[in-house]
Amino acid sequence: MSKTFEKHQKKRLQSSYLSVIVSIALVLFLVGLLGIIVLKTQALAQHFREQVTLNIFLSDDANVNQIANYKKELQKKEYTQKVEFVSKEDAAELMQKEIGQDFLEFLGTNPLKNVINIHLKSDFVTAEKMKEIEKSLVKNKIVHEITYDKPLIELLNKNIKRISVWILIFSGLLTLIAVVLINSSIRLSVYSKRFTIKTMQMVGATKSFIRRPFIWTSIKLGILGALLAIIALIGMGYYIEKQIPEIKILNNIEMLLIVFGGVLVLGVLITWLSTFFATRRFLNLRTNELYY
Repeated sequence: MSKTFEKHQKKRLQSSYLSVIVSIALVLFLVGLLGIIVLKTQALAQHFREQVTLNIFLSDDANVNQIANYKKELQKKEYTQKVEFVSKEDAAELMQKEIGQDFLEFLGTNPLKNVINIHLKSDFVTAEKMKEIEKSLVKNKIVHEITYDKPLIELLNKNIKRISVWILIFSGLLTLIAVVLINSSIRLSVYSKRFTIKTMQMVGATKSFIRRPFIWTSIKLGILGALLAIIALIGMGYYIEKQIPEIKILNNIEMLLIVFGGVLVLGVLITWLSTFFATRRFLNLRTNELYY
């Protein structure tokens, strides 16, 4: 009879642990997925910003040496991501291919100018900073004109800020929900052992001694839940890459390490804190209050 009862209790305990692990894994999976979206959004925002070009049209009297020196000077600037030089001959050839006509034969001369295109680093792609860059560059005597798509930059930055704010709000809400759900699962697990806690306390065990095995068990459950969440995230990343190869989630090792590390730390931290406060509550209860 006692053996049957022990088996029954063991099964209940294992079932309780399994439900806690699954709950933790599901919640941490959602948090990790959101983390990937947040970091990938930043990477995409940086990518789109770095596609914005600042076009420097050069004067016709600028010679080859002046252009080469100016290009080297631009490459050393703190805001420069990449520098491209397009000669007026190359520009004319590209235009001929686009319009399908030899406009040089019609005009007699090439009206286009040599141009240096600068791809800026993402931090400098703002309306204010680009105005400052334009003011400093236009002072050079070989510069004829500087152009860039001002409405596009304003729209790009506006949309990035708007998306970032909503993602931040959603991240905060989901993290709060994650904490509440994991905390509830841990509290229920500790609640099922409240009589054991009180019995240990009555025979003279200290609070820290009673609390220690509960915290250690919960931390192990948190680690197992986090590992399951990480495996699920890898599977999700593989599936997304298979459907949309351009996203390249699994190739970004640094991003994955940040997300997986965050999931593991969150799993351990929440389970540890939840167990600490749950056990403290039952340790402070009187015996007759355990039935409510």
